[in-house]
Amino acid sequence: MSRNWVLVADKSKARIFTVADPRGALQDEAVLEHPEARDREQTLASDRPGRSFDSKGQGRHAMGSPVEPDRQETIRFAKQVADHVEHAHNAGHCDRLLLVAGPPLLGLLRGKLGTVSGLKISEIEKNLGQYDAVEIRKHLPERL
Repeated sequence: MSRNWVLVADKSKARIFTVADPRGALQDEAVLEHPEARDREQTLASDRPGRSFDSKGQGRHAMGSPVEPDRQETIRFAKQVADHVEHAHNAGHCDRLLLVAGPPLLGLLRGKLGTVSGLKISEIEKNLGQYDAVEIRKHLPERL
């Protein structure tokens, strides 16, 4: 039996719904949360960036981090969500996935879920995380 999932995510919360009937309502399956993604950057970074000397001369400057702390938390959350979906797919719980997320998170999830073989993935680039299941269903294709 095929299991269709709809994953609606923003940077701190992902809700997974199942769809028994292609035109039917969404049923809650799971919720994944990552509250650290809601923290302010000041909270995520423990202190000011370190300082370094220039390779030549007397200058000193602050060292920047390659990835901003809030972006790093979004990357961690995308991996957590992708791992959950991959485990469910490997266990036979999910064959098709409709991925609904805003552009930054959608790109991260696309990259992480692209390696899951046999999983059919469709995408909708919308941030619907604040809506309930009935309202989300209105924004999805009539037939899933």
